[in-house]
Amino acid sequence: MAQVTKLPVAAGRKKAAHASVDIETMRSAQAHPFPGADLATVSNAPRDGAQTLEKALGHQVRTLRRQRNLSASELGQAASISLGMVSKIENGQSSPSLSTMNSLARALDVPLSSLFSTFEEKRDCSYVERGKGVIIERRGTKVGHIYELLGASLGGDLVVEPYLIALEDDAEPYTTFNHSGIELIYMLTGEVLYRHSNHDYNLKPGDSLMFDSAGLHGPVQYIRTPSTYVAVIIYPRPSL
Repeated sequence: MAQVTKLPVAAGRKKAAHASVDIETMRSAQAHPFPGADLATVSNAPRDGAQTLEKALGHQVRTLRRQRNLSASELGQAASISLGMVSKIENGQSSPSLSTMNSLARALDVPLSSLFSTFEEKRDCSYVERGKGVIIERRGTKVGHIYELLGASLGGDLVVEPYLIALEDDAEPYTTFNHSGIELIYMLTGEVLYRHSNHDYNLKPGDSLMFDSAGLHGPVQYIRTPSTYVAVIIYPRPSL
């Protein structure tokens, strides 16, 4: 059994509202919220990036600029900084000095503290009670596949779509699904012969299959119905 390291529970981080605290100090406090604590996890996922504060600042600067119908060049001129620096700040690629942040706040006609109003991080959570997922129509709906959406990711760079898929007795084979991203299937009930590209996989309860969903895929034969499985589709969130 894998050993799980218990982590201390963090109280909600407070917003950066004081102009006397520079961005490097704030970032350091964020990166090490528990000095001396062992932050090891059982996952290989990287820890939250140290650039979170810069990204939050950049997003807020871009939002305020667009609300005022200013181009990046116009904002740079008003704040007496270069267009390149404005671009780096808005993309979270620069740690601007307090002086630069103050100049941006004045050019945008907002208090300095408002540049950090989005820094209080939001950790999305989606809870769906049994049987209360949203029934979604997708291409497979026409051939007897029932899709129940089990949750929704509200932010971040990735879209995660978890579905409970039911295949009834009258469901038809359909092997031409394809879309961007990665898909994971976990078989719950029944038995299905599932095709990805040129390979067929016999999926029984407890079996899983993860694949590049750009390749043609779908159930080619229903061996035992009704069948149900969880499908999780992950792909980059489209830029607005």
